[in-house]
Amino acid sequence: MSSGIKKEPMPYVEENLMEPLSVKQEEIMIKDEALHSSENPKEPENPGLSSGTFLCPESEKCLSANASLGKHKIVQVGEKPFACSECEKCFRTKGDLTVHVRNHTGEKTFACSECGKCFKTKCELTKHERIHTGEKPFACSECVKCFRTKGELTVHVRNHTGEKPFACAECLKCFRTKGELTVHVRNHTGEKPFACSKCGKCFNRKSKLTIHERIHTGEEPFACSECEKCLKTKRELTIHERIHTGEEPFSCSKCEKCFKRKGELTRHERIHTGEKPFACSECGKCFRRKSKLTVHVRIHTGEKPFACSECGKCFRTKNALTVHERLYTGEKPFACSECGKCFRTKYILNVHERLHTGDKLFACSECGKCFGTKSNLTVHERSHTGEKPFVCSDCEKCFTQKGEFTEH
Repeated sequence: MSSGIKKEPMPYVEENLMEPLSVKQEEIMIKDEALHSSENPKEPENPGLSSGTFLCPESEKCLSANASLGKHKIVQVGEKPFACSECEKCFRTKGDLTVHVRNHTGEKTFACSECGKCFKTKCELTKHERIHTGEKPFACSECVKCFRTKGELTVHVRNHTGEKPFACAECLKCFRTKGELTVHVRNHTGEKPFACSKCGKCFNRKSKLTIHERIHTGEEPFACSECEKCLKTKRELTIHERIHTGEEPFSCSKCEKCFKRKGELTRHERIHTGEKPFACSECGKCFRRKSKLTVHVRIHTGEKPFACSECGKCFRTKNALTVHERLYTGEKPFACSECGKCFRTKYILNVHERLHTGDKLFACSECGKCFGTKSNLTVHERSHTGEKPFVCSDCEKCFTQKGEFTEH
């Protein structure tokens, strides 16, 4: 008996297969025609197939409609018949194309009922809503940590497996995520695509720009629960909180001294290694810290960027300005534990305390005599060298000490 099905290929397939058929496509079409031929109907190989059910010859999937089989075959042969009119990118389904077109139109049809934020797809909205609900349905089988999205879990699992599937073509360094690789590659290209709208400064990460912009806005969104001090970044808050907890998680392997910051430990370790990686381009003098080099360079440039608001006197360092300003404020924050006398600087306090301890740390290389301060040693050494640097402009008499010169 005739099944009533026409022998011609399906209209859907005819309409979309514009290119000449490949060998594989011809084989599929032949099998399809044989399957639907009315001249020699065959019993289905699987007796469980009911009337109106079709078997895909490639994947052996059963489909309930001829049109479904036609659409399924397009997926099988890799065809993407739905093209974007803006960028000509092609898609397998009309639904995929519809979602893609929203990239061009900016349309965001799915709105969050909690905060009103809109998204291009229902899937994006569902992930976002978990921020409000707190739902984290994806759990790590190793540490039971949970995540809002499957992608976050996949990246996290690489912490356990050590997998880093994204390699830099320049230096072969590997990364856990495509995003980390993209940011790293900018170290080689010098690309800094994120520019501050206020000052024009550019950054290689969006997160760095966001933090920088808080300099202009004054925003400090991270508040300490102990003292309510506000910080610009979560990292700064974490470090600040260690003041209250006393936590010092970074320990020196040489002397076991501990630090609140990894950077502090790195700088400290240079005391043991003797490393001084920051060299002055003018005189070659080297420093353990970049900040020390920056201050040193001002000796050559003459730059003194810190000015006193009272008298206008300028200083090379912020600390020097702070100490100077205490002349006007009268502040003396450093107190001697023995006699209670207060001083403007920690250095002056240290020198004073030697009066109580009797320590004389500075020894003359000529006669071995010791002194409590470097300045006293310097004056003493002039008795050996004969140097008299203080000259009277009236009579040209010379003196070894400034006090003698002033009195003269």
